[in-house]
Amino acid sequence: MLAPAIHWPYAPTFLRLALAAAIGLFIGIERERRRKEAGLRTFAFAALLGAIGALLGDTYALASLGLVGVLVVLLNLETIRTGEGAELTTSAALVVTTFIGILAGKGHTFTPTVLGVVTAALLAWKEPLVGFTRTLTESELRSAVLLAILAFVVYPVLPSGAVDPWQLVDAREAWVTVILIAALGFMNYVLLKLYGDRGLAVMSFLGGLVNSTAAVADLAIRAEGGPRAVWDPAIYRGALLATGAMLLRNAVILALLAPLALAHTFLPFALMCAGAVVIAFIGGPRPPADAAVDHTAGPTSLRSPFSLGAALQFGLIFLALQIAGTLAERALGDSAFYAVSAVGGMVSSASAVASAAALGASGTLPPYTAGMAAMLASLTSALINIPLVSRLVKHASLTRWIIAGVALLYVLGAVGAALQSAWTAVAH
Repeated sequence: MLAPAIHWPYAPTFLRLALAAAIGLFIGIERERRRKEAGLRTFAFAALLGAIGALLGDTYALASLGLVGVLVVLLNLETIRTGEGAELTTSAALVVTTFIGILAGKGHTFTPTVLGVVTAALLAWKEPLVGFTRTLTESELRSAVLLAILAFVVYPVLPSGAVDPWQLVDAREAWVTVILIAALGFMNYVLLKLYGDRGLAVMSFLGGLVNSTAAVADLAIRAEGGPRAVWDPAIYRGALLATGAMLLRNAVILALLAPLALAHTFLPFALMCAGAVVIAFIGGPRPPADAAVDHTAGPTSLRSPFSLGAALQFGLIFLALQIAGTLAERALGDSAFYAVSAVGGMVSSASAVASAAALGASGTLPPYTAGMAAMLASLTSALINIPLVSRLVKHASLTRWIIAGVALLYVLGAVGAALQSAWTAVAH
């Protein structure tokens, strides 16, 4: 006796099969280009097999996975027989592609599409990924593991809500901020590791994303004893680019933690970030036409991407600034909180910005106050580069150039704040 016919609507069924086939072809292109046994058509068939199995039911979906498993075994037996070794990566990709087909067959669109793009990217970026992995040090690997522990082991066990009767400390909120800043620093460190040897300008900018003070100090120390005509322009440009990177990083922190606060200070941050890059390249002392600076060495003072000590130090600074800022705002108003943020920017601009953003997001501070406090913390952080370069390099003319560059950033910030206020007034 024949099983009853299943009536599928034509258009949805066609779209599910078409999506599965398209994703299978997309993944298979990379394998075909590398001349693998399983290529364009094989991956398309695997995705279609999964989709058909899902359309027929869960039992058939599992059967389609089993059939692909048999295909994987046969594929590896053939490659081993010919002396090419096991095709483990291709085999794993085939299994994932079958699951993608099953998801598409069940009516999912976003998940199978994302999985297809990620799978194709992992296959296509073999050389960069392998090259980066082989350059990892033990310290960097431990840092990544420690960051994962803080995010996925420590965070879930923290109590939610304020842990003190004065409503000053929210352990979970503080820890989320610590993890966020640590993750941003780690990603910036990875970028610095990948691209830091492309030139002093790139190195200074990426170093500023991690720690602008350390980046400028490293540049100044490296220039010690070198010809002023060559190194003064490099230090000037590096200091401005590191400052611009710091401003950009702080704006990103503000956007992630308190988007409304950034909305009130977007123009000042945008003008200062863009201005730092423009001023770095059009101003400052000029090197001789035949001058050359060694652009191959990366920064020496940013060795560890992440450490428990650094995370705890940031967390303590963040909590101290948050408590001091909250108490100051409660007792004396917004002006006292601005003063706390300005002083905090000299210690750690990331901590000060994160503290202002967290208080703004929780409603303790108005968004405008939180945004202006973050901008003040960023500006005071920019001032640190002036005495730093002056002490390390001891060139009065270079110090004057950097003072002029930072002063222009302050002017741009003031202009941006005025334009932002005018825009807000017109909008309301």
